Amino acid sequence: MTPSPWLLLTPPVLGGIIGYFTNDVAIKMLFRPYRPIYFWGRRLPFTPGLIPSNQERLAQRVSSAIMGSLLTPDELQDIARRLLDPVRVQSAIEWVLRLALDQIQQDKEQRTAKILARILEDLVGESLPRAIKALARREDFLEAQLNQLFDQVLLDLQLTNAQSNQLANWIIEIVFPPDALRQGIVDFLTDRNIQIIDDSLRNKTSGSYWIVANLLGVRNALTRLRTYLLDDREGGNALITEVISTLNLQRRLSEWLQNFSLQNLPVSTVRQLRKTMRDTVRAYVQSQGEEILQGLSGSVDWNKVAILLVNRLQVSEVVNSSLEPVSRELALVLERYLERDLEVIVAQIIPVLDLDRVIMDRVNATSPADLEAAVQGIVRSELQGIVNLGGILGTLVGCIQSIIFLSTMN
Repeated sequence: MTPSPWLLLTPPVLGGIIGYFTNDVAIKMLFRPYRPIYFWGRRLPFTPGLIPSNQERLAQRVSSAIMGSLLTPDELQDIARRLLDPVRVQSAIEWVLRLALDQIQQDKEQRTAKILARILEDLVGESLPRAIKALARREDFLEAQLNQLFDQVLLDLQLTNAQSNQLANWIIEIVFPPDALRQGIVDFLTDRNIQIIDDSLRNKTSGSYWIVANLLGVRNALTRLRTYLLDDREGGNALITEVISTLNLQRRLSEWLQNFSLQNLPVSTVRQLRKTMRDTVRAYVQSQGEEILQGLSGSVDWNKVAILLVNRLQVSEVVNSSLEPVSRELALVLERYLERDLEVIVAQIIPVLDLDRVIMDRVNATSPADLEAAVQGIVRSELQGIVNLGGILGTLVGCIQSIIFLSTMN
């Protein structure tokens, strides 16, 4: 008896259909249903799907796999080295510097200038005075600088003819005018000083001077001179003026000032002058430097100074041309620092980043539909191959059944 063709074709067809759709359903059940389904208050088995029902455990496994084998400390160090390549770092630093400069140029409210003004005011009015006062206690405070100033400026300083004339006129007319000289002579010619001068001339002169000193004496002359200068103020001033003019003191003083130079003094005297100048400056700065700088800071309009500096920075070619070398040097400094401490830095960063927790939170926050779409997007062809393989295996099993059935009929 010959079997019907339908009996032979049915097992392969049904096997193929069952195998194909069984695999397809099994793959879909990995993700679906997305939520549990309840019937009569009971949750149906296999709801939700395998992955949604175990999403938290999946997140832990994914996090452990990534942190255990992919994002290890050594791998993070390699990533950091690639990211912090000196060329990239230099470009980033230069970009930040140019962005800051552009921000300063676009600052309409002068906020940068206000901040700079406060910094300058604090620096000059508070920080610098305290620092200078503390440094002035040191014996070598400004020693090299003051010595250089003395050796290169004061030691070679010599007045010109015009300068010496002007200084001589100032000394005679302002510092020591006739009235000041008259009062100085009166103050000097006390009875005691007159007695000392008279005794000295009597005892220490010889020849004609001895005769004058002992026979005539100078006590009466000096006493009458003092009385005249006290009683006739205008006459005394006129007399002193005439003496200055007759002796040509202004010209003599001018010549002396013009010819005066510290180089003509003995070496020991020059050294003592240099030390005296240094000690005087140090003592003055130590006692008055803080007050002077604070007063100077209070008299300066730092807002205007800061605005001038900021405006200058905005158009300065030096600043623009310095951005590249500055960024390059900063990048090299960062590279040297990372070469030494990168391992320590990464070890400190990993707990701060808490990457395993971030990965777990991201996986848990991803909806099952998005997980399915992501997996399907990655292995769509492989999953479809599994479905097709199920259909092929089902067809083969059906063919075997048809062959067995046909053999048993014969």
